[in-house]
Amino acid sequence: MEPIVEMKNVYKRFGGIHAVDDMSLDMYPGEVVGLLGHNGAGKSTFIKMLSGAYSMDAGEIFVDRKPAQISNPIDAKDLGIETIYQTLALADNLDTAANIFFGREILTPWRALDEAAMEHAAIQVMRRLNPAFSKFHDPVRNLSGGQRQSVAIARALQFNARIIIMDEPTAALGPQETQMVADLIRALKREGIALVMISHDLHDVFDLSDRISVMKNGRHVWTGSTEETDKDEVLQMIILGKRPDGSYAPGILADENA
Repeated sequence: MEPIVEMKNVYKRFGGIHAVDDMSLDMYPGEVVGLLGHNGAGKSTFIKMLSGAYSMDAGEIFVDRKPAQISNPIDAKDLGIETIYQTLALADNLDTAANIFFGREILTPWRALDEAAMEHAAIQVMRRLNPAFSKFHDPVRNLSGGQRQSVAIARALQFNARIIIMDEPTAALGPQETQMVADLIRALKREGIALVMISHDLHDVFDLSDRISVMKNGRHVWTGSTEETDKDEVLQMIILGKRPDGSYAPGILADENA
């Protein structure tokens, strides 16, 4: 199996701060990669270069083994890369179909909104994710946290996402809603979607991820199968930059001693 996306030797700096310093990561179909690190480790900045929110200072991105230029979010969407931020970016006063098609509405030949077509498409895509979902006409403000995640994910699927970036997908959710989101992620895996999950919840990461990648101080510490490590080792990588074999990521000790 070949990777859908490869990010190689990526750099990003803000003034004198190296937010991302020579970080690489690849993503495969039907795989969940948990991207971990303390606040300020650089993981959100790294992923924002894939989503088009930031441009790289250096590095390369390949999609389907071909060089990709991602200068803005439209470029990313055109390549099938969708991002679901922690805020979900939903319009609370609109219903499910209106949110799924927000900014990309279906129009009739007379340039009016084709609400019937959007509702039909919304029902079809939601059935792929959550067959029990029925609140299609409710404003999304009335939905639970897990249902709102369903709508945000459905929006990505409707426009043929192949790579989905999820930023803290279970933050502030209760146990039942967290389980709903976990079921959604497993449904996406079955469809062959590649997922990157940024999270501070090690339980969720170990429950859902196939691989884990850890960053510290903008640098890559370790990437490997979830089965190759445990929570204690991951905490050491996050806090100290110490890998499972006892070595340290290049530059980490110099940073600590600076």
